[in-house]
Amino acid sequence: MTLKSKICGVSTPEVLNYTINQPYSPALIGFIINYPKSKRYVEPNKLETLLNVDKKKSEFVAVLVKPNEEILEKIKDLPFDYYQIYDCTVDEIKSIKEKYSKKIISAITVENKDDIKKYKDFISVSDIILFDSKGYEKSLGYDHNLLNEVPNNINKMIAGNIQFDDDIDKFKKICNYIDISGGIETSGTKDISKIDIFLNKVKQVNNEN
Repeated sequence: MTLKSKICGVSTPEVLNYTINQPYSPALIGFIINYPKSKRYVEPNKLETLLNVDKKKSEFVAVLVKPNEEILEKIKDLPFDYYQIYDCTVDEIKSIKEKYSKKIISAITVENKDDIKKYKDFISVSDIILFDSKGYEKSLGYDHNLLNEVPNNINKMIAGNIQFDDDIDKFKKICNYIDISGGIETSGTKDISKIDIFLNKVKQVNNEN
C-alpha cells in the first residue's frame, strides 16, 4: 500500500505555504480548531485568512475535540475536506457527517490492545480511523505494532510520538496514513527542515516498494 502523510498542527502562513508547495506535499494538513490548550491552536477568527490559499494536492483537516454546534457552524464554510473528531460517540459523529457533508477521521486514543478494538464501533461513520496516543499534547507513545490487530481493509492512520527521522518503512507495513506534529517541531514550533526530511522519507519509502 502507498503510505500517505499528514502534517498536523499547522498554525502559520509560512509553514502552511512551505508545506503545500513541497514537490512531495502531504496528502493531509491538519489545523487545531477548538482546543485552546494546544500551543498549535488557531483562533476561529484567524482561520479564514490562514486557509485562503491554493491547497494544490493537499486536503485540509479540521481537528476537533468534542465539537459543539457553535464551532461547527463557524467553520462550516471553510475549505475543510475532513473533520478529525475526538471524544464523540458514534451517533454524534454520524450526525455531524450527515449535517455538514464532510469526510470523517474518527480518532481513537490508544494505550493498550483493548483500546485498539474500539475501531469496530466507528467503521460505519468513518472514512479513516486514527489511532492516536493518549494525552493529546504530551506526545505519549504506545506500541504501534498493535495496529496489526486491525485488518488491512480498514483505512488506518497512525499518530503518537512519531519523529521526523523515524524508520518510516515500519509504518508503511501497518497503516495507510502517518500523522506527525510534535515530531517536526523544534522548541515547540514547526521546523521546515524537519518537515522536509519527513516528507522526503515518506516519498522514498513509497518509491522503494
